[in-house]
Amino acid sequence: MGEKKLNLLGLCAGGIIATLMLNYMTARGDKRVNAAALGVTLLDFDAEAPIGAFHIKPVLKLARWRSATKGIMPAASLGSVFNWMRPNDLIWNYWSNNYLMGKEPPAFDLIAWGADGTNLPGALHSQFLDIFEHNVLVKPGALKVLGEAIDLKRIKVDTFVTGALTDHLTPWKACYRSAQLLGGRTVFVLSNAGHIASLVNPPGNPKSSYYTGSKPGPNPEVWLQKATKHPGTWWDVWAEWTLKRNGTDRAAPGRLGNDRYPPLIAAPGEYVMARA
Repeated sequence: MGEKKLNLLGLCAGGIIATLMLNYMTARGDKRVNAAALGVTLLDFDAEAPIGAFHIKPVLKLARWRSATKGIMPAASLGSVFNWMRPNDLIWNYWSNNYLMGKEPPAFDLIAWGADGTNLPGALHSQFLDIFEHNVLVKPGALKVLGEAIDLKRIKVDTFVTGALTDHLTPWKACYRSAQLLGGRTVFVLSNAGHIASLVNPPGNPKSSYYTGSKPGPNPEVWLQKATKHPGTWWDVWAEWTLKRNGTDRAAPGRLGNDRYPPLIAAPGEYVMARA
């Protein structure tokens, strides 16, 4: 509340929005963001990724029409798109075991977490489709945000970028490419597991591991060959990185909000409960 500086964390599509905001703030001379972390974030859509299979004009036109008609991109529709990028594990596995063999799907915390989707506003979905179709983020001046042209090299804050070794949505080499596009000092950390499991990766999981290495160079495979593998979660590395860029510690406030900005409603709010 009222802080002059903050550190930012954006995950997946949130990382794209965070990057656009950083570019806008840089163009306006706004230096309130001290450092930024981008988790499994794809910025260059020419990078090799399964999502490229949907780069077909009639498909994109249909997607725009549907979200414009409904006013939203339903979470279930977005989830279906992601599932069809990995059909053996996320579709046919359940179809054969549950529908054909009558087996109930096992309880799995990450599946429940991944199913907790949110609807995208139609206008935001359309803008994401433009970014995807024309790859405008990597072309200086090809996209404007509130009147300011996008040029990722203008972003000079320290950035912490992660990828995930078996990610089928934003493959790690494409996330590595994101680390090369920004203008500041960048750290790249490669987690094991897939898209969601790499993010929901708390300490104490014996299956977790990650790689750290030198500054991202031109070749991701060379980076990985020279990188060091560690047991545990990238959370620890990010926590250490961000704490070095923090201000002084102070006691947490005893209540939410303040006299100027009182809480509007109890968590989790009304939006997440609304049915579209």
